[in-house]
Amino acid sequence: MTATVEVPRAHEALDGRTLPVEDPATEVTVAHVARGGSAEVDRAVAAARSATRTMRDTLPLERGRALRRLAAEVDAAADELARLESLDTGKPPALARGEIAGCVGYLDYYAGAATALQGDTIPLGPGTLAWTTPEPVGVTAHIVPWNAPLSMLCRSVAPALAAGNTAVVKPAEQTPLTALRFAGLVEAAGFPTGTYEVVTGLGAEAGAALAAHRGIGSLTFTGSVATGRAVLRAAAEHVTPVVTELGGKSPQIVFADADLDDVARQVVTGFTANSGQYCDAGSRLLVERAVAAELVERIRARAGALTLGAPADDPDLGPMVSADHRRRVDGYVELGRAEGAHAPVPPQTLPGAGHFVAPTVVTGVAPTMRIAREEIFGPVLAVLEFDTEEQALELADATDYGLGVGIHTADIDRALRIADRVDAGYVMINDYFAGGPAVPFGGTKLSGTGRERGLVALESYLARKTVVARRRAPWN
Repeated sequence: MTATVEVPRAHEALDGRTLPVEDPATEVTVAHVARGGSAEVDRAVAAARSATRTMRDTLPLERGRALRRLAAEVDAAADELARLESLDTGKPPALARGEIAGCVGYLDYYAGAATALQGDTIPLGPGTLAWTTPEPVGVTAHIVPWNAPLSMLCRSVAPALAAGNTAVVKPAEQTPLTALRFAGLVEAAGFPTGTYEVVTGLGAEAGAALAAHRGIGSLTFTGSVATGRAVLRAAAEHVTPVVTELGGKSPQIVFADADLDDVARQVVTGFTANSGQYCDAGSRLLVERAVAAELVERIRARAGALTLGAPADDPDLGPMVSADHRRRVDGYVELGRAEGAHAPVPPQTLPGAGHFVAPTVVTGVAPTMRIAREEIFGPVLAVLEFDTEEQALELADATDYGLGVGIHTADIDRALRIADRVDAGYVMINDYFAGGPAVPFGGTKLSGTGRERGLVALESYLARKTVVARRRAPWN
């Protein structure tokens, strides 16, 4: 089929190679983008490096104003960007619009943060003074995932620009369209040429070349553990600092005193939002045995009422991002059944085209089963029961991941005890998917390194210079 989305010529590959972009809801090719590699990465890094001095010398107040203009540009183009995001990912229009609004939120937040960068003074006694100065690292690299393409791009690019850097972005090969469109909005906002560069292509080609490039000052990567390890190895050659988010197997812990109606709503949202394709999806339900059967019944009723379809149908859930990913998710459900768990077939009829998986609630799960320990990244909920608070904590920590945890209880003392003891980077009490741009986000164990969001994220894009000075003249 003829491409329905025009890709800017400025982003063509030097050898003319292209990759198809598929709408996963219809399995139709909607565009072709450059299949970039090391040569295109070299070109992008060189362009970004040419703008580093201008960005470095721009006053923080002016950087903040430029980010606010960019936020306004994104907001004005929200309908177009949401349409592109739905084409790329198959996600429902309402979800796509919400994620574009999240991008605006990141840009607005870091516009204000641009003027909050400060150093410290350290008094060393009479006649001597030390101070630190935050400095931009230069060219920052961003390898962006496919599950929330523009929102995740803005999450790391906004603080990088606020800190006075330039950015080279490698979007996921499945979902490059909004990253390309964003380039025009950066230009319209008045940033210097070269501030934001995009290289589209395969991870093994363009992504690997960017991670290993000696010209970058920092790298932010979101994706799988296996790819994250490869990225870290590549970056280690030049000792490039890396922030990684590598997924999760996040539990929602439910005690018998919780409001089960509210919990059922939040659990269903937690494992089905974006069709389960969020790193912090609440994909494990740890529930006190006394209320387990009742809560599972409510969850199955809610999940079974959700609609699936293409964005044009305005459904509750869209498809998996690709045929390969759909097969992976379906494979985990079958694996659960083979391991002895109970996974009834959901009531929904799947659309005739597209890579759809209906929300599936799996009970009879043991903590040693793979579906209880491994990230599935689809709308699949593994249910495990407990009797005591200590058992709940043991189950929560019984994976190699440590990203999000939800705690549902009317006993705030118990909730705070668990929050203190659980091995995870992001804990939510009685409100799953809580937070926002100002709230630091990241995980422990295989979930990654570093933190994004909040003021702490700026440190990933800054170097601290220390100066110590001794005054010659006598002090008296």
